[in-house]
Amino acid sequence: MPTATPTATPTAPAVRVPASARLVPSEVTVTDPALVRRAVKAAALGNAMEWFDFGVYSYIAVTLGKVFFPSGNPTAQLLSTFGAFAAAFLVRPLGGMVFGPLGDRIGRQKVLALTMIMMAAGTFAIGLIPSYATIGVGAPVLLLVARLVQGFSTGGEYAGATTFIAEYAPDKKRGFLGSWLEFGTLAGYIGGAGLVTLMTALLSTDDLLSWGWRVPFLIAGPMGIIGLYLRMRLEETPAFAAELEKSEAARPKVPLREMVAGQWRTLLLCMGLVLVFNVTDYMLLSYMPSYLTSELKYDETHGLLVVLGVMALMMVVQPFAGALTDRIGRRPVIAAGCAGFLALSVPALLLIRQGSLLAVALGMGALGLLLVCFTAAMPAALPALFPTRVRYGSLSIGFNVSVSLFGGTTPLVVTALIGATGNMMMPAYYMMAAAVIGGAAVWFMTESAGRPLPGSAPAVEPARG
Repeated sequence: MPTATPTATPTAPAVRVPASARLVPSEVTVTDPALVRRAVKAAALGNAMEWFDFGVYSYIAVTLGKVFFPSGNPTAQLLSTFGAFAAAFLVRPLGGMVFGPLGDRIGRQKVLALTMIMMAAGTFAIGLIPSYATIGVGAPVLLLVARLVQGFSTGGEYAGATTFIAEYAPDKKRGFLGSWLEFGTLAGYIGGAGLVTLMTALLSTDDLLSWGWRVPFLIAGPMGIIGLYLRMRLEETPAFAAELEKSEAARPKVPLREMVAGQWRTLLLCMGLVLVFNVTDYMLLSYMPSYLTSELKYDETHGLLVVLGVMALMMVVQPFAGALTDRIGRRPVIAAGCAGFLALSVPALLLIRQGSLLAVALGMGALGLLLVCFTAAMPAALPALFPTRVRYGSLSIGFNVSVSLFGGTTPLVVTALIGATGNMMMPAYYMMAAAVIGGAAVWFMTESAGRPLPGSAPAVEPARG
């Protein structure tokens, strides 16, 4: 069938339309495999950098508590550190409200380049902050400011990255390609956590407190430069380019009320899915390392190595689970994850509390494999909830409000609940409650596997031969 190459839109010269992503007369987008691979790599690298910071912050939380929040009470130090961690999530919705609509107006690629710069700057700045012993209360204040910069930029990162990959991917491979975004998450987390583990093993406590803790944060500088280079080389997504061509004038600004009030049912559905995804995610990857050391008095190095092993296992399974969502659908995979957390959270935590290396590994491994049900399906499922016109903006708002209220606050809330009740099973009960809410959201969501994104033409791979 002959193809017709779309003409450039004279009113939007700043947007680069992929040369080989074209529309045939039947309005089917033919994707370019090389461009798709480049888009996936650049988006995944940004996510890896974001979670490199989270991995470092979570694994070195006890040390940061001593550096920035001097106190004779280790629990108070840990609460203060996680409080600064959670504060970044309070501004994420603001970042989503700024970067999301901007991405729907000027394009996904430009906004993703901007969020990369801000994330790198915020993380790098933490490594330069003097300790409390040097400048007093100014140290935790500066730490909080850096975390707020990170949180604001992250408000536009995940929704933009999932949108970018989803709009580039062919319909039948969106789950598989989207799963590489969370592969980048795990790679970044392993990189950050692994570096902290290595430094903890090699450095003395005094060296770690005096200068060693800075090294992982300073690495964000060169990582950010590499990520920015890759993202600046990207072209705009075919779906957004086609949306631009629909208008003869400059692309009109989409009102914020259209992204919220016009999508309120879908936003609630999105928030429910994000809730179960992020509560379980932050529970396993951010909170459990500190739970093992601070609450269960588990050997720090062994505990870190167990969690790293679980994440490595998740990385191996991740692409296969993503491909599975393309074959059987997103809903069955997400539902299986919810059911698994509801049934197995208590047994898994009981295994972890048993304390032996094998028991901890089995309990954490079970939770990790259940989490893959979400990490594999969500990058493709969430962008498919919204039409192209408001996809970046609406997804940014729904995702970040849910993460801010429930996901990022998980370590702080669970630590406080254990302190208030003395019940060491609180992490399991919290995950079970999230699973119930996630299961309700799955019940109401529409299957999107193998189907075009709302408001976009069907996307297919080029014919072979």
